[in-house]
Amino acid sequence: MKAARVVARRKIEFLEVPEPSPLKTGEVQIKLESLSICGSDIYLEYDAALPEEDYPFLPGAPMHECAGVVVDSRDPDYKAGQRVIAIPRDVAGMQEQIVQTADRLIKLPDWGELSEWVMCQHSGTALFSARQWGNPMGRKIAVLGQGGIGLTFTMIAEKQGAEQVVGIDLEEYRCRTSSDLGATHTINASNEDVLQAAEEITNGQMFDVVVDASGNPAGLGTAIDLVKEQGQIVSFSLVDPTLVTFDHRKWMAKNIQLNATVIAATEEPVQEIRDIVALKERGWIDPGVLKTHEMKFEDAQEAFEMYRLRQDEVIKIAMSF
Repeated sequence: MKAARVVARRKIEFLEVPEPSPLKTGEVQIKLESLSICGSDIYLEYDAALPEEDYPFLPGAPMHECAGVVVDSRDPDYKAGQRVIAIPRDVAGMQEQIVQTADRLIKLPDWGELSEWVMCQHSGTALFSARQWGNPMGRKIAVLGQGGIGLTFTMIAEKQGAEQVVGIDLEEYRCRTSSDLGATHTINASNEDVLQAAEEITNGQMFDVVVDASGNPAGLGTAIDLVKEQGQIVSFSLVDPTLVTFDHRKWMAKNIQLNATVIAATEEPVQEIRDIVALKERGWIDPGVLKTHEMKFEDAQEAFEMYRLRQDEVIKIAMSF
């Protein structure tokens, strides 16, 4: 069966790998139909300057946003034909079929495009983080970064009734999308003074909550500047820790609450993904609107480059087999 993997920085190769072996009790075999690139696939793996001995990656890596159809099962809760989001172990989902157990699967309805349902995977991780801010009614929330994750934070904050939702990004097209999806204000950090603009928007009060979804080592420092005294920072970004610097004294002096939020490190790493699927099913939120491009699996190299370089106003790419 077809698979792909990173074999050097910014280089993907295609290969043939054996189909899954006979299933063990509790295992489910899924034929993948739609994949979506995550920012962490780019920053931590595809575009990372890794030691030569780290290559080649495992067949299928890096990829963890996957949706498909069950073709065989040794779990009575999963029948052939059931549509699922699957979170592959070892983030090795760039292949036609994978085998998983129920703790890595989320059932999907039988309606709608899988290329849109797969977007619930990454949006569920943002829902986990957003729950850390509690009830945002009447509060001012800023979101650094308006890629797929940052836009999900923006949508959730707007749906929950935040008084102000401010999307901040370096790309004008992402600022426009932020406004379309519920931001009350946007700041284009490429041509505006972010701190000055924030002071004007909040009348000098600054933000109750600042979310760092920037994927930038400088994001935490910016968040500390933007949050009010005794405010809260929700940190989502995974970055090179050796590049992170921030004003520790300012953080302490402002008595800022800092929440690190990594759903994969929890005991139930799929719960909020299940929750966001249920919320999409009833129409409360639709992560599918974040899909801007559909491409073929054979175009994986082009897709990863498009995402890395933010070409063609890309937000999220769905790749199909």
